[in-house]
Formats: sequence, C-alpha cells, structure tokens
Amino acid sequence: MVQRRGGRSSRALSLRPTPISSTQGAPPSTPASEVDAVDKLPMGALSLKSAKPANSNLFRFLDLPSELRIKIYELHFADTPWPVDLDPENHKRLYRKLAIFKTCRQVYAESSHYYYSTRPFRIFPTHPGRFFKTKKPLLARLTPSKRACITSLELRLGPGWNKPPKGWAVSPVLGLTDCVNVRRVTVFVECDPSDGIFKGFRQSDGFYETFCRGLLTDILLQLPQVHTVSFDAWPSVKKNGGMMRALLEVTAAHDRMIRWGPERGWTDAPEEEKPRPRLTEAVPPATLDGEPFSPQQSVLVMA
Repeated sequence: MVQRRGGRSSRALSLRPTPISSTQGAPPSTPASEVDAVDKLPMGALSLKSAKPANSNLFRFLDLPSELRIKIYELHFADTPWPVDLDPENHKRLYRKLAIFKTCRQVYAESSHYYYSTRPFRIFPTHPGRFFKTKKPLLARLTPSKRACITSLELRLGPGWNKPPKGWAVSPVLGLTDCVNVRRVTVFVECDPSDGIFKGFRQSDGFYETFCRGLLTDILLQLPQVHTVSFDAWPSVKKNGGMMRALLEVTAAHDRMIRWGPERGWTDAPEEEKPRPRLTEAVPPATLDGEPFSPQQSVLVMA
C-alpha cells in the first residue's frame, strides 16, 4: 500500500493568497481640487436629508433698545389680573402670559422683574373658597428673589370680619422681610363692623378693629422701608368711623405718609356727613277712577 505524503502541506500552500503584481496599474488618485471642494461643504450638505430653508421671518428681539423691550413687556402683561391674588382662575389667565419667562435668561430677568415690580400683590387672599383659609398666602408661595422685585402690596380688610382666618397672621413664613423694595402699602376697607348695622352680628364691640390694628402694625414693623400708606374703601365706610380711626392712628404712630385712593374720594379735609333723607308720609289720592276715595275704604284686587 502506497502512502501519500505531503497532502496537507500541498493543500495549505494552495490556500495561501496570491500576491498582486506590482506591475498592475494603481487606482487613480483623487485630484486636490475635489478634496478641497469636499472640505468646504457645510455640514448640512453632508446629510442625506434635505436641508430646511432658512426662516427669513425671524426677528432678533434682544437687538431692540431696552426701552422698546420694556414697552413690549407692558403690552404683553396688559390684561393680567390687577392686583395679583390667589385665585382659581390664575392658571387659565397667567399660564400663557408667564411662558415668556422660559425664553432665555436675559428675557427671564427683564420680563419677570417688570411683572413683579409693576403690580400690587395682595398680602392675604380674599377669594372665597379654599384659598381664603389657606395657611400659605401668595407671598409665602413666591421665592425670595421674586418677593424682592415687588414694589407695592395691598391689604384688603373686611372679609371674615366676624371670624378672621388663622392664616391672616404676620409670621416669618409670609416672607415680608424679603420685600425689600416695597415702598407703598394700600389698605382697602370693605366694611366697618363698628357701624350700628352690624350690631347683633359682630363678636364684640371693637373686636375686628383691634384685629386690623394689630395686623397693620405687624406689617409696618416688617416693612420699615415703606414710606406711603394709601387708604381706600367702599362708599359705606366712613373716615371718622371706628375702623378708619384705628388704622389712621397706627399709620401716624409709625410716621408714614398717608394718601387716599380714588374709589372713596377722601381728602385730607374732614369728611362731610351727608344728611340722611327724611321720610315723609305719603298723601292718599282724593279720587280713584273718577270717584271719591277714602283711605278707610277697602280695595279688591283681582289676581
């Protein structure tokens, strides 16, 4: 039997790659001009997707002068609530308006400062419902940086005159000490429980007046930079009534300037009491349907 040698070695030699002869022609090199043209192409041209046309309607808002930008902010926030208070409709009214804060840092700084510095913010909520008795009023829900932009506050007295909510108290949670730029506090009085019409419904004589006196005192102590306190009221409130006399005494004791709002029309002069109309007895008619009529006669009315 003849043995075959070298079978594996011959097979291995046949599987080796055949070297390419150096005499064959090399592929043509890319011209230098084409390489430069590719390098100069923009990144968008290297994509397989079609490039979007440039939007020629864009406007560089920040290139405007600051005076014009402030005027645009004024028009943008023109129909927002005044004054600002906790209200269930706030989200619906302010959601789109406050979206401008998310534009960029510069627009946020300018627009937010304009919004918070040009509107009075109510210290305690007056809207009936869940916000009226809340323990976190509007100021407590704002950040210290936003409270520092506020320049005007409003205190509305009258709601809850028989039983004021527990949240109506000046405490560190309220954050009045952060309102360093507040210069004016407006006090609006809706009713005066010291009036005789409230007799039988109020807790005791002087209860609500004492409560409001202490509330205004605590507010002015927390805001030493305030130089003006403006008073206004509904027509039923008298300037010489118990409520207004108590509030004016507190303001004068803290040496703050007193101003008057447009609703009531008060001035520095003493209030003139208008005489109440006198009731006169009606004179019965002498005739009824052409016939003599006496008040003692009865009249039958058919329904």
